[in-house]
Amino acid sequence: MPLDAGDIAEGQIGHRTDDQLAVLRPVKVVLGVEGHVGAALRTARETLGLAEDDIAQVTRVRAAHIAAIEAFNFDALPARPFVVGYVRAYAKALGLESEAVVSRFKAEAPKADGVLRAPGGVSYDAFASIRWLLIVAAAVTAAVILWNLSRRAEFSAAAPAQAPAPTAMPAAPAAGPAQLGAPPPTPPEATTPPVYQTPGLATVDAIPAAIVAGAAPAKDGRASSKAMAKAMATRLTDGLPGGAPFAPAGAVYGAAGSGIVLQARTSTSLIVRGPGGAIYFARVLGPGDAWRAPSIEGLTAEVGEPSSVEAFVGGASRGRLVQSQTPLAHLADP
Repeated sequence: MPLDAGDIAEGQIGHRTDDQLAVLRPVKVVLGVEGHVGAALRTARETLGLAEDDIAQVTRVRAAHIAAIEAFNFDALPARPFVVGYVRAYAKALGLESEAVVSRFKAEAPKADGVLRAPGGVSYDAFASIRWLLIVAAAVTAAVILWNLSRRAEFSAAAPAQAPAPTAMPAAPAAGPAQLGAPPPTPPEATTPPVYQTPGLATVDAIPAAIVAGAAPAKDGRASSKAMAKAMATRLTDGLPGGAPFAPAGAVYGAAGSGIVLQARTSTSLIVRGPGGAIYFARVLGPGDAWRAPSIEGLTAEVGEPSSVEAFVGGASRGRLVQSQTPLAHLADP
């Protein structure tokens, strides 16, 4: 078996120029012209010190098929298209030009006989896919027939020996005025359920006079709208900001807009609704997570635990929420 010394003689097949495994082989081989291509492949393999099992592991082709290719024993090989693929993989494993080796194999190997055989080790059963279906169908049919026969036998045994005696008709009630009893009670499903009231709304609408005390009254005797908004914002938080600025401590959702930020100190749920009840944001916030409110009017924040959420306006803390439902517009009032 000649080795690759840089020049390839006429008729010989050299190694691949794009062989990525060339550095793993001790030498580079070329395919000689002596004998058939199977014998030349065997000589190249032995020159590299490789066994048939080594080629089988690289190509995923059975070692028995490798030996049959080298011996040109086509009775032990599957159909010709499969063998061509085996030869191409074999040549690549040796670092040879695979297409040139396949062309030589096609020229030297006998032509296909027209019968496409399955790869070795594969058996074909035409009825394998429907055999169990036929068995189950036969079992179900037999069970239905047996059940019908048993039911017919039961009906025949239970047939009455004689016709039942006619029953006497009840006597007609005596003529006279009809007596009506008390009306029955109203069924439970017809009662009117109590009107549902959202928790917290009554306390938001009714502001005690003590909160707005000190506000300059208007001409009509009521507190000014600015003082009312300030009192409303005071009741929406605990009024203990501590002077701490907003500092992200977890994920921050939403986009900067109105300057209002709600930050969770402990895990709690947050649902932000807009006019008409449309949901703009809904999520369970973990400790340190925050949500930045957009510049949209009419947003209301609903939290599972108000004391777990701290409100920031313009980067400064306004304290923690005290209600489960808080209009965001009132937080931004000075």
